[in-house]
Amino acid sequence: MKVAVTGLNNIDSPGPGVPVIRGIKDSAKFDGEIIGLLYDSLEPGAYMSEVSMRNYQIPYPSGGLDALYERLNHINEKENIDVIIPTLDSELFSFIKLAPRLATLGIKTFLPTLEQLNMRAKDKLFDFCTANEIKVPKNILAATVQDLYSIPSNISYPAVIKGIFYDAYIVNNFDEAITAFNKIRFKWGLPIIVQEFIRGEEYNVCALGDGSGEMIGAVPMKKMYITDKGKGWAGITIDDPVLMNISQKLIGSLKWRSGAELEFVKEHESNQYYLLEINPRFPAWCYLSVAAGQNLPYSLLELALGQKVKALDEYEVGKIFIRYSWDLITDIKKYEQMTVKGEVDHG
Repeated sequence: MKVAVTGLNNIDSPGPGVPVIRGIKDSAKFDGEIIGLLYDSLEPGAYMSEVSMRNYQIPYPSGGLDALYERLNHINEKENIDVIIPTLDSELFSFIKLAPRLATLGIKTFLPTLEQLNMRAKDKLFDFCTANEIKVPKNILAATVQDLYSIPSNISYPAVIKGIFYDAYIVNNFDEAITAFNKIRFKWGLPIIVQEFIRGEEYNVCALGDGSGEMIGAVPMKKMYITDKGKGWAGITIDDPVLMNISQKLIGSLKWRSGAELEFVKEHESNQYYLLEINPRFPAWCYLSVAAGQNLPYSLLELALGQKVKALDEYEVGKIFIRYSWDLITDIKKYEQMTVKGEVDHG
């Protein structure tokens, strides 16, 4: 079996690709090879031979569906790929649209539908949560700088300025809001989400849905250390039935089909959970779920292969992850292979 995985950018804002691969390879049932797919020639995962044996550069989603399909078809002619697991938000639309064409090549996927992807989008999340009686911060959609003038009357400062795909900044006044708006606009485009800031502690859930409303598994964690970019750099698995019930309700209401990360904040005053985001893929900390007893990445692979997967109910409480930096040393010949040929072979 050959499984191709994207998102090998294991940097200060890491992608989920490397931990997803670690989970798959940890399973005693896995007998195959991992193929890495990357967008940038300096994505660290491409140079980690223990992660993926061969790696190929693919065009950015902005390059269009045809360019991506042609490249994947070329890679498949060499590798005969069984399953592709995309792990980045910004590429999911392209892979969902290409899924039927990939299937004709014999490549399986396990992805949400376009409807599901849109229902949980940051600009639609407020309406979805309101309809399903799930607490969510107020938000405003901003398409121009002029829209930011509505913040004081609808949302008090501090507020959160968020991109449609990535990035978020806490702002304390109008000038900071304009700066954050422009940073995100130039990088990720419009619209921009202006969200009410909820004071509290942050909790995340790594979950997997089977597409019929069943939650195959879920592991919640409390963030112990958060970077200036808002990324959880350390966290601990917890036992919280309330959080798990909300997660089950979300996965069930969406009939979510794939991995997901549910981001919550527990408000200090009310002690209630507010949903901040539903990320449509596994988080970069998903290897914690494997360590806690639920190998959700491998379960996703089984679902992609059409196998029946039993729900995973138990996990170990008190497991901690701590992210750290490690200098990866490689040879310029490997880098030349990637920049000139668009591929690296560690064989």
